[in-house]
Amino acid sequence: MKKAARIQVYGRVQGVGFRFYTQQKAIELNLSGYVQNKSDGSVAIEAEGEAEKLDEFIHWCHNGPSWARVQEVKYSMMPPFNYIKFEIR
Repeated sequence: MKKAARIQVYGRVQGVGFRFYTQQKAIELNLSGYVQNKSDGSVAIEAEGEAEKLDEFIHWCHNGPSWARVQEVKYSMMPPFNYIKFEIR
């Protein structure tokens, strides 16, 4: 069953490759959606895919790549938008 989530990641998450590695992890898990930097220094993500894979992805967001320092992750479930691929915006 397909699930979707809107995720906001706070901490040192810009300028450390977070978007690139987020895209790589999403592709590895066969998720679609996007990741983008926000003006407040956070990273916003919308991701959708199989429930187990999405849960694994959300768990990964709590750490991110080794250069990142994630302080907080907020997410909410939402209806799938049927994205075709996962992209960096």
